[in-house]
Amino acid sequence: MKEQLLKELEELRTQTLNKINQADSLIKIEEIRVGVLGKKGSLTRVLKHLKSLPNNEKPIVGQKINEVKDLFESTIEEQIKKLKGEETKRDLLGRKVDVTIPGRKFTIGRKHPISIVMDEIKSIFISMGFQVADGPEIETDFYNFEALNFPDDHPSRDMQDTLFLSDKVLLRTHTSPVQVRTMLNNKPPIAIIVPGKVYRHDLDASHSPMFHQVEGLLVDKKVTMANLKGTLELFVHRLFGKDKKMRFRCSFFPFVEPGAEVDIQCTICGGVGCRVCKNSGWLEILGAGMVHPNVFKNCNIDPEKYTGYAFGMGVDRITMLKYGINDIRLFFENDMRFLKQFS
Repeated sequence: MKEQLLKELEELRTQTLNKINQADSLIKIEEIRVGVLGKKGSLTRVLKHLKSLPNNEKPIVGQKINEVKDLFESTIEEQIKKLKGEETKRDLLGRKVDVTIPGRKFTIGRKHPISIVMDEIKSIFISMGFQVADGPEIETDFYNFEALNFPDDHPSRDMQDTLFLSDKVLLRTHTSPVQVRTMLNNKPPIAIIVPGKVYRHDLDASHSPMFHQVEGLLVDKKVTMANLKGTLELFVHRLFGKDKKMRFRCSFFPFVEPGAEVDIQCTICGGVGCRVCKNSGWLEILGAGMVHPNVFKNCNIDPEKYTGYAFGMGVDRITMLKYGINDIRLFFENDMRFLKQFS
């Protein structure tokens, strides 16, 4: 039995080595490997007869089987390296390079127009002494509504078109929650701006479900509406130019009293009227007002001792006005023909 197995191993060794050396593709090499070393391979079948040998013959045949197996594995590995090398050589020789073809041009990236205007807005307010603050985009009802004087049944909640994640968790509808967080964690004087993304269920030529805001807050002793108007006039003139017409209109926001909206003359139509300004000749760029005493109380600030103003603006709409863009959706379509116009 031992002699028969050794003879089979020698014949298998000779036949398999010939097959490996003659194999001209990686697929054939893999077929040979499976046919010899696989679970149902020829060497595995020889190995199964080992248990039927006497104990004194098992080590001799077992050692021979291991030698043959190691030889097969090393030869297969060498043949694979050889075939891969030949394949690489053929690939390189088959390539034709025309050295006269111009090199590839790489497009240099540019800032998005919204990022450009956002940076300019931040720069203007930083130069006035404001600090930049940040906060989470997923907010609780307390920070987004309750602390800002929005009762549970207040109709102004309906104006927000809020995207709720659960009963009391939502995507923030404005960056004002950061103002609340700042007032709860800091004592006046406070002067911050809060740039960031906000979310509302709205979509048309001048609205997007995700857009960008910059809100501002100043809290100190003896802050007045005149301070607010002076700050916003300086901002508008620095961003749009000293000749840009603007106006203040009385308005209502639950978190300020009195409240106002600031409009500038539509830069798309020059004040004549168009679909962007809804034929009014004006576009609202921000809302503002004096911080409501209830907001101060919710933030543990004494409204008898301190006053303050707050404002919030849509950066996307301001960018539209600054560059004369008539559809806010262009900002999010990623059309390079549009984006490469800005620097």
